[in-house]
Amino acid sequence: MTRKTLLAIPAALLLGAGLFYYSGGHTAPAGQHVLVALTQENRSTIEDAFNAAKGDVRLLVLLSPT
Repeated sequence: MTRKTLLAIPAALLLGAGLFYYSGGHTAPAGQHVLVALTQENRSTIEDAFNAAKGDVRLLVLLSPT
C-alpha cells in the first residue's frame, strides 16, 4: 500500500463516522427517557430521580466538550 492509501483510509472512516453522527438523529429510542442537559434549574430534579431509584442500576454520564 502506498502512503496516500494509508492516509485515505482513516480519513474516509472519520468522514463516514461524522456523517453517521450528524444524520443519525438526536432522539432517545422508544421506551427510554429523553436525554437531559444538566443545568442549575434541573439539577434537583435529576438528583431526586437518581436517589429514588435505589434498587435499580443507575448510571450518570457527564460528557465535557474538552
